[in-house]
Amino acid sequence: PAPGPIFSMHRFALAFVALSTAALPAARAAAAPEPAHRVVVLTWDGMRPDFISEANTPNLWKLREEGVTFSRHHPVFLSSTEVNGTALATGSYPARSGVIANNEFRPAIDPLKPIEIQKIETIRMGDEIEGGRYLHAKTLAEILQAHGQSTVIAGTKDVVYLLDRAIRQAGSGISPVLAAGVTLPESAAAPIIAGLGEFPVIGTDDNKLARDTWTTQALVRYLWRDGLPAYTHLWLAEPDALQHSYGPGTPLALAGVRNSDRNLGLVLAELDRRGLRATTDVLVVSDHGFSTISRKVDVAVELSKLKFEMKRATPTPLLKGEVLAVSNGGSTLLYVGEHDPEVSAKLVTTLQAQDWTGVIFARNPVEGTFPLSEVHVDSATAPDFVVSLRWSDGGPTGAPGSQISDLGDTSPKKGNHASLSPYDMRNTLVAAGPDFRKGITDPLPSSSMDVAPTILWILGYGDEAAYMDGRVLGEALTGEAPALRSLNMQRLTVRRGLWSQYLEVSEVNGVRYLEGGNGGIVGN
Repeated sequence: PAPGPIFSMHRFALAFVALSTAALPAARAAAAPEPAHRVVVLTWDGMRPDFISEANTPNLWKLREEGVTFSRHHPVFLSSTEVNGTALATGSYPARSGVIANNEFRPAIDPLKPIEIQKIETIRMGDEIEGGRYLHAKTLAEILQAHGQSTVIAGTKDVVYLLDRAIRQAGSGISPVLAAGVTLPESAAAPIIAGLGEFPVIGTDDNKLARDTWTTQALVRYLWRDGLPAYTHLWLAEPDALQHSYGPGTPLALAGVRNSDRNLGLVLAELDRRGLRATTDVLVVSDHGFSTISRKVDVAVELSKLKFEMKRATPTPLLKGEVLAVSNGGSTLLYVGEHDPEVSAKLVTTLQAQDWTGVIFARNPVEGTFPLSEVHVDSATAPDFVVSLRWSDGGPTGAPGSQISDLGDTSPKKGNHASLSPYDMRNTLVAAGPDFRKGITDPLPSSSMDVAPTILWILGYGDEAAYMDGRVLGEALTGEAPALRSLNMQRLTVRRGLWSQYLEVSEVNGVRYLEGGNGGIVGN
């Protein structure tokens, strides 16, 4: 296997020492006093931290100089949008929130085919089936609204329904949501469309950029018309879409980076215009990193060639002996009918012989695999196996990092994510404002899960943060915050014959961060 990132215990020890010095509530709480500080989060979907530069991202570059750069920031695994949108919203590991992939097989919702986690129809059905518990953990928006604070969620993609999916009554102006041009409540869309026109269709590359700008304008001109809430989240679709189309680091993908920076500039200018910049914390995050696709492998087709009864969908509930493959790009979920142990054992042996397999995680113990719990994807509806496909350091577009991706030969995609490649497992977090230290780099690991508890702490609801899996990023804050207690690093390895796979992890205060992992035949 490729060696992966090398940990330096000395460097981390020095860093540690240096830094140590679903529906709206039926009975809403009375409106809380106007917050002393506000928090605005911008997600740049798929933004790799190595693309931050004075030339490409002048606004983010300046913000970084004014605040904190989290140099070892990570997504949770799978390194994909809906998984990390949920982690940002709930501060929870995927197993606890219930969302472990963008696309999953949930027979209670659809017994015949995989579902898209973020679709509002799926969310509504999931809440109906589970008594309002489609997400098994409270979201940041739900918590703040229960305390009487208002929120605004706006996004170019419908992933933002995972941040706030509550049903609004017609005419309600409380804590609106804007998702891909659609609003909750529906009536909130009318003034936006009257002023900006219809939400652009996805169409051309220019339209992809226009959708982000439309959403940003809708936020600053209309959703903020009556003032800023305690918490705002703006989710931009770029550079993700253009990186999928052309590959990270290509000229057109970098155009997406620059457009997101221009939209950050619009937000910062509006805060300045309102005189709120000095009392507002601004966080720029991404949901995952990105890799260039080095090779496309249709996992379902390849396993079918090897005599497995493979399915992408099924006309009946999954039968014993059948295997349902659900592609998530850099990783694949495999569901075995009736959890058949004989088929499962054969499947693992076969996977360990393929040159596209990276790391295998298993629901039940199988030699040469890690348990699903090792990466916190052991939800109640988890598959029998999660396979992260193999990656390498090289990158044909000039940006390092490439991966094998579960796609058909005809897929036009040039870039992808969702694997355990360190290029997918390193993302962006920059924070500046009255509650963050100025001009520092935080070398400690952090992740998507840490954003919500940190925001709750800043807004004065630290007791709520205590119930989350993520930690308060106290080492980066100006005021009193939870102390750093522990820092650990591990390289986990399992072998079976010539097969070997590894996983590199770090922990701060007991919160686990995934650095990367890979596998293969020893000597290859």
